[in-house]
Amino acid sequence: MTMTNLLDFDLDGLAAYCEQLGEKRFRATQLFRWIHQRGARDFSQMTDLAKSLRDKLATRATMAALPVISEHTSADGTVKWLFDVGDGNAIETVFIPEDDRGTLCVSSQAGCAVGCRFCSTGHQGFSRNLSTGEILAQLWWAEHTLRERFRLQAVSADPRSTDNGKPGIPLAGAAERVITNVVMMGMGEPLQNYRALVPALKVMLDDHGYGLSRRRVTVSTSGVVPMMERLMQDCPVAMAVSLHAPNDPLRDHLVPLNKKYPLAELLATCKAYLAHAPRDFITFEYCMLDGVNDQPEHAQQLIDLVRTHDVRCKFNLIPFNPFPASGLTRSPHAVVQAFGRRLNEAGIVTTVRKTRGDDIDAACGQLAGDVKDRTRAASRMAERRVVMMQTEPAPRAARP
Repeated sequence: MTMTNLLDFDLDGLAAYCEQLGEKRFRATQLFRWIHQRGARDFSQMTDLAKSLRDKLATRATMAALPVISEHTSADGTVKWLFDVGDGNAIETVFIPEDDRGTLCVSSQAGCAVGCRFCSTGHQGFSRNLSTGEILAQLWWAEHTLRERFRLQAVSADPRSTDNGKPGIPLAGAAERVITNVVMMGMGEPLQNYRALVPALKVMLDDHGYGLSRRRVTVSTSGVVPMMERLMQDCPVAMAVSLHAPNDPLRDHLVPLNKKYPLAELLATCKAYLAHAPRDFITFEYCMLDGVNDQPEHAQQLIDLVRTHDVRCKFNLIPFNPFPASGLTRSPHAVVQAFGRRLNEAGIVTTVRKTRGDDIDAACGQLAGDVKDRTRAASRMAERRVVMMQTEPAPRAARP
């Protein structure tokens, strides 16, 4: 008999599954809490469920953890796990501890089909979408593994307390929660795996699950406009957009998806999303590439772009994390600071992302596992440079 992975269900899905077993909905809520709040890995631990139900679940269902291939801890405390998702594929998940929060960077696909030129995952190519259970297994594993490691007590719901105005999150439990923020910024384009993404987001937000506020869950997209429009209706969480260029020709080169959804269409969708978003701004991520997109004229074009489309936003400038196949280099620190200063002086809130975990290849743009370059991106770019050199016209002779 095929075992049902209960991590694949949001609460409504789990209730429907329990009904198939002849159980009432409140049993699904109890089961949901045991799985996500307490991290139970064995049905025998679920002592407030009837023994008949526990026995039934033991023969039909499971909480399927992802096999851990490796774990690395950076000098700054960042932790990176490499998980096996079968067929020779692996995904990476990164925990970033800070004084006031613990952020988990979660993958949504094995590889990525978007092929951004500065991203090592894009050079790996695309293998497959992750299931809802595989997305949630990263959070489930990280939260409860770290909680045991730090010897923290389990979180339990208390309707008398709040977190950011949201009921059902205990004040004491909030201090015990290891992961306070989730960013869908790991491997893959989340909105190209929409069917699995939304139920996973709902579990993260559910008070019987992880109880995170919508402000603390962020989906990062390279600009899949139709799915952004769906997300604003189905499950509007915080939105980050990988912009990386101020004009269409440059963005076509850096983010190939731009050819399908150009900047004017993307910015209009960002503005519409704000009517539903938990934050009053869109975060634009901008990877700083030396001599490519970091010049003063690029900063001015960005200012003009957001003003023209009237999008409330903040910019997060990301120092590029080089990898051998990219052929790109990081913008000098002084250039990054000057770029950010120009945006700030124009009234656009701009920050520079602190590089975390780069000594274990866990920093932004470095999540690739064992890079196999299924898309042949590196070789295709090299071939393109050769062709351009061969077809360039000979320089004109100087006039006497």
